[in-house]
Amino acid sequence: MEVSLMDGWTQTLSAGPLLGIAAAAIALLLVLIIRFHLHAFPTLVLVSLLTAFATGIPAGAIVDTMTDSFAGTLGSVALLVGFGAMLGKLVEHSGGAQVLAERMVSLFGESRAPFALGIASLIMGFPIFFDAGLIVMLPIIFAVAKRLGGPVLLYALPAAAAFSVMHVFVPPHPGPVTATELYGANLGLVLLVGILIAFPMWYLSGYLWGRFAASRFDFKLEVSLFGGQDNDTIENPPSVGTVIALLLLPLALIFLNTGLDFARAAGVADSDATWFQFLSSLGETPIALLISVLVAIYVLGSRRGEGGSALEKIVDSSLGPICSVILITGAGGMFGGVLQASGIGDALSDSMSNLGMPVIVAAYLVAVVMRLAQGSATVALVTAAGLMAPAVASGDFSAMQVVAITLATAAGSVFAGHVNDSGFWLVGRLLGMDVKTTLMTWTVQQALESMVGFLLAGVVYLLF
Repeated sequence: MEVSLMDGWTQTLSAGPLLGIAAAAIALLLVLIIRFHLHAFPTLVLVSLLTAFATGIPAGAIVDTMTDSFAGTLGSVALLVGFGAMLGKLVEHSGGAQVLAERMVSLFGESRAPFALGIASLIMGFPIFFDAGLIVMLPIIFAVAKRLGGPVLLYALPAAAAFSVMHVFVPPHPGPVTATELYGANLGLVLLVGILIAFPMWYLSGYLWGRFAASRFDFKLEVSLFGGQDNDTIENPPSVGTVIALLLLPLALIFLNTGLDFARAAGVADSDATWFQFLSSLGETPIALLISVLVAIYVLGSRRGEGGSALEKIVDSSLGPICSVILITGAGGMFGGVLQASGIGDALSDSMSNLGMPVIVAAYLVAVVMRLAQGSATVALVTAAGLMAPAVASGDFSAMQVVAITLATAAGSVFAGHVNDSGFWLVGRLLGMDVKTTLMTWTVQQALESMVGFLLAGVVYLLF
């Protein structure tokens, strides 16, 4: 019944009042959390409820709207964060993170460790989603931060920014792939140009900003997500090769899925074949991480002589610290889902799409509005591309200009992620930041990434 209520409901408020409600909701959220120190989880739920009432969502559909968006976020986040935390705990407890951190420092030097972590994250970010990649890299980031004693953000922000750049701009991630299809762009060209602009985009908005932010917010690592074990007491740690192989295993499985998808698109593989579906399932991110955790339990636990009950306690201890992360991230998705259901994004983007400006600028601004209004970068990218696709199809654009418009839309979709974005809460909580610090570091990084990405897309547009 609730679903039919939403299906038959039409938002009667215009863009102006909806924007005012959204701004008031965000302001209330920040005041309650920053000024009155209320816990983020119940605060996000409360503000989501008040926003739903204020925007006129049918009363009988409000609870379902909230729980559906909460569950939708948890469905993608909980398994990834849970399995990622288990893998990270096993790597940390065995001494593997310390071993790999020592090797990285010896190879690249202390001053270049943040750069090396960022480059490694760019490579890992090609096939793996943002949240899963960050979780897998965290034990190494924390181990390097502990080894060198520097600010956590010096090592974490370049890595997180690298995963964000790859997730938003480079196929085979879902946002750029869908936008490519909607615009009718050449997927190979989008992939090539996306990879070419990824490094300068990351260097300017991730690496250099990470160094600056770390100098302003120079808090050190106290107790990491994976516990505070003294790694100096660990005997018989795994080799560097073993640790790298374990971290590359989920990457290889996910890349297998990507390769199969390209083979299907090229017409050289039958997606209905049993072998195709089986191998494709192994490459789904939650399954890939599950397999990696099971292998790590054997290689880092059982094979090294850890008893059954002791090993169970090690794995179980990884779940406690992430419960708050998962719940707050889900509630952030709930808030974004309520704003999306209220129709604010559609109302704003409709009013933006007919301003008579160049298509590449309009596509960027529509995506920015969608991002600020409802939070999800993927939703912002896909929605903006859907709205602007007719203008692109009717225009006289070269193949490279269509690619540039696609990447400009992607740039808009990542602008200034804030409290209605589940990724905002994920990054902030994983790195131990409060809301104010997250706004001043991660939100600014996302804005810089967006603007640099748009400028680079504009250069491509003008040159070709």
